Amino acid sequence: MPAELYISYSSAFLIGLLGSTHCLGMCGGISASLSMTLPVGRGFRFRQSLMLLAFNLGRVGSYALIAALIAILSTSMAGQGRWAALLLMTLAGILLIFMGLSMGQWWQGIRIVEKVGAPVWRMLSPLTKRFIPVNHPGQALALGALWGWLPCGLVYSTLGWAALQPTVPAAALTMFFFGLGTLPSMLATGYAANWIRGLQSNRGFRKISGGLLILFGLWTLPLQALIH
Repeated sequence: MPAELYISYSSAFLIGLLGSTHCLGMCGGISASLSMTLPVGRGFRFRQSLMLLAFNLGRVGSYALIAALIAILSTSMAGQGRWAALLLMTLAGILLIFMGLSMGQWWQGIRIVEKVGAPVWRMLSPLTKRFIPVNHPGQALALGALWGWLPCGLVYSTLGWAALQPTVPAAALTMFFFGLGTLPSMLATGYAANWIRGLQSNRGFRKISGGLLILFGLWTLPLQALIH
């Protein structure tokens, strides 16, 4: 595997890790609620872990699927010429910068981008009611797969970055590693919701995470190529 892909996957994981407090605002509530329907008693922690893992596996799987669909379009677009590829890189960088500004609570323009996926979510969201309340891991997996289509600026920002990958499988793996980066916080929501909420509201943590996402965006922008 080329070294560039290792860098992409590790960077995608880091983006997910840094931006996971944003994910908590979008998916944390439903993730935490999975534990509330379980009867407390012997084996509770095992059942809780199984539900949380199934839900998040479905969510991350949807991220990879969306990336693959977008990559099919973007790879053909990039093949049209140098300027098409530069346009994709510029868009990906700008989306990451927007997300960083939102994370740092400096500007919420990313919400405009989130409206792009609203029509798809309006079609899918009624289906989630079929799996609530969640009584077994299969329901949690299906609910997570649907929840992965929820309009989210962080997901869209990383999808723009994943679209830059040279192949469709590489794009899907990039989003898979991004999803893995969000996993620690999402799993912790079910176990330590109060601590996670405190981290989410910590202004210093959000500003540091936002600043690093902005740096990722600037690093993605093809500034030298645009100058020349």
